[in-house]
Amino acid sequence: MKYFLYLSLTLTIISCSEKNPLEIALESNSGVIQSVMAAPEKYELQIIYTQITRNKNNKVSFKNFEFNVNDSLYFYPASSVKLPVALVALEKLKELQEKGVKINRKTSFTTKNDTLYTTIEKEIIKIFAVSDNQAYNRLFEFLGQDYINEKLQSKNIAGRISHRLAAFHSHNPKTQPVFFKENIEDSTLLYQQASIENSISPKLILKKIQKGKAFIYNDTLMPHPKDFSEKNYLPLTSLHEIIKRIRFPEEYSESQRFDITTSDSEFVLNAMSTLPHEAGYDRKKYYDSYGKFFLFGDNKDAISEHISIYNKVGYAYGYLTDTAYIQNSKNGIEFILSATISVNENGIYNDDNYEYDTIGIPFLAQLGREIYKIEKSRRE
Repeated sequence: MKYFLYLSLTLTIISCSEKNPLEIALESNSGVIQSVMAAPEKYELQIIYTQITRNKNNKVSFKNFEFNVNDSLYFYPASSVKLPVALVALEKLKELQEKGVKINRKTSFTTKNDTLYTTIEKEIIKIFAVSDNQAYNRLFEFLGQDYINEKLQSKNIAGRISHRLAAFHSHNPKTQPVFFKENIEDSTLLYQQASIENSISPKLILKKIQKGKAFIYNDTLMPHPKDFSEKNYLPLTSLHEIIKRIRFPEEYSESQRFDITTSDSEFVLNAMSTLPHEAGYDRKKYYDSYGKFFLFGDNKDAISEHISIYNKVGYAYGYLTDTAYIQNSKNGIEFILSATISVNENGIYNDDNYEYDTIGIPFLAQLGREIYKIEKSRRE
C-alpha cells in the first residue's frame, strides 16, 4: 500500500512538472522572448499553437496549446480582418452565381466613387501580398458590414466588422453602389448592386476597450484613454479558426465552412502564401517577409522555397497580429500559429511611436522559430 501511494505521488509530480511545447518555446533563452515573457500582461500577449498529426491514411488530428487567450480581452485586429472579408467576398460571388449572375472573381468591377476598374481576384491578391487597405475597402463596399457579420455568426466565428480602413468615411453604414462589367470599354453591365444601408454597430462591451493614457486626434493630443468600442473586433481564437477552416475544410461540417468553390479555395490559399515579388511588387521595397512575421519577420532575407506560410498579419496602434499555417514541404513540418502583441511603451495611441521593430516583430519571428524547432524535433 505504501509503495502504491509513493508511486502515485511520484507520477503526479512528474506529470505536473511536464511542460507543454508552447511553454517550452516561451521559456527560450532568447533575449527577446525573455523580455516579453517578463511582463506578458503589459504586452497583452495571446498565443495559440496547433500541432498537426497525420495518420497512415493522411487523416489529420489537432492538438491545441494556448497562452493567455481570452476573447473578452480586446485587442485591435488591424489588417487581420482582411482575411475573413476576402473569404466572404468569394462566398458572395458563389451565391450570386447560383442565382444566375454571370460574374466571377476575374470580372471587372468598380464602385461609384472609385476611379479604378479591378477584379475581386486582384484585390484579394493585394490584400495578402502587401495588405492593401484600398483593396479591403473595395471588398467592404461589395459586401457591407451586415453581410460580413451574418456570415461569421452563421459559422460560430466570434467577431464584429464595423468599418473600413484608413478612409475618411470609415464608419459610414451606407455602402457605395458596385458595377460589374465584362468589358470596361463597354457600357453594358453584367451586374449592378445598389447601395446597401447597413445597421450601425453597437459599441463593444469588452475588457480593456479603453486603451492607454492619451491619443492623437487631428494633430492634437487628447489626454485620456482611446476608446476602441466602435472599432473592428476579431479575437485570436476566430483568426485561428478561420485559418483551420480554409486549410482543412474537410474537418468541419458544411455549415461551419466557408462556402466557396474548389477553384476559389485553391486561389485564396495560393494568394495567402504568395510573396510580394511573386505578385509583381518591387522586392527591395516589399521584401519576402513584409507580411510574414513568424520565422522571418525580423530580417529581409529571401524565404526558402521549401517553406510556405499561409497567413494574414495586422499592425496598427501598436498591435501586431499574425495568424498562419506554416508548412515545410521538404521535411513534412506543418503547424498553425496565431499570436498578438501590443508594443506601445509611452501609452499614447496614433503617434506612430511604437516598438514594432525592436520588440514586437522580433518576438513574433523568434516565437515562430522556437515552435518550428519543436516541430522539427517531433519528426526526427
